[in-house]
Amino acid sequence: MSAIHEIAPSVQFEIYTEVPQWFFQQSLSVPFNYHSLSTDIGLVQKDSLHEDMESTLDSLDRFLPFELSIVAKLSETLNEMKCEMVICDISPLGIVVAKEAGIPSVLVENFTWDWLYEGYVNENNRLYKHINYLQEIFESTDYHIQAEPVCRYRNVDLLVNPISRKFRASAESLREKLGMPKGAKAVVITMGGIPGEYSFLKRLGRQPDIYFVIPGGNETILVRDNTILLPHRSEFFHPDLVNASDLVVGKVGYSTLSEVYYAGVPFGYVPRPSFRESEILAKYIENNMKGFSLEEAEFQSGNWLSFLSDFLGLLRVSRSETNGADEAAMFIRELLCLES
Repeated sequence: MSAIHEIAPSVQFEIYTEVPQWFFQQSLSVPFNYHSLSTDIGLVQKDSLHEDMESTLDSLDRFLPFELSIVAKLSETLNEMKCEMVICDISPLGIVVAKEAGIPSVLVENFTWDWLYEGYVNENNRLYKHINYLQEIFESTDYHIQAEPVCRYRNVDLLVNPISRKFRASAESLREKLGMPKGAKAVVITMGGIPGEYSFLKRLGRQPDIYFVIPGGNETILVRDNTILLPHRSEFFHPDLVNASDLVVGKVGYSTLSEVYYAGVPFGYVPRPSFRESEILAKYIENNMKGFSLEEAEFQSGNWLSFLSDFLGLLRVSRSETNGADEAAMFIRELLCLES
């Protein structure tokens, strides 16, 4: 959305999601209206690394197939607002509503839910009906953009580089704002924005020359010597934290991977063995980034701290390629026939 607004500032966005409104207020400087609406189920999570498939299946059974009355009402609303396009970040509801409203839809993805659910069918055959239903919807989109790292390549309209929010503040200014001395090494520990508890916090103080920043580490900002705990919602823009670091350690997820990719910093990533996308992301890191894998137990115990000097010795990668967000934005502007 930010990339579209940079080249077509007349665009107005209507955002339908259950992602909190503050996230978009922090991430965007573009005009938008927010509508709280459940547009897909995805996976119900027990915590940042473990999914709850029984709860996911129960939610899918209630959510799918879409109620015709909801689709009709939403499509009527979009026509009343004179919306010209529906862009879907793997949300199937948007594609169905767009078709009902006679509005073109654009699917932007690195995987779709039908593909992801296929990884669980051996243990949950109730998923088959949902996979078939969702596959038909995703294949019906008018335009299809895939963003690296792609989980299953298809014949699409556009293949782009990783899509990431862009950095705003310089690394120097952000470090200064966090109270780090010049020249100090900085490590960001992140579980993808999901608050969590860390059993290794006391061990961080044993390395006073290294500063540790943990988004989602506390309900308020808390500074303990060289450890800076930040709330899930803070004044510090997550991509800027990544860019100001010398190393990122945490869960491998698409948004974090993309931010680390463009920052060029090493990534100590914790894969999710049962999550199908995780293997694809890990391979992308191995082939295109500086990084190393950490087992969940190794991460949670803090044993990785014993090798921290080696990890911090990995060289930063300089990036010059175009952000996938800009590539997708140019394509969408041409579809809308908009002037800069």
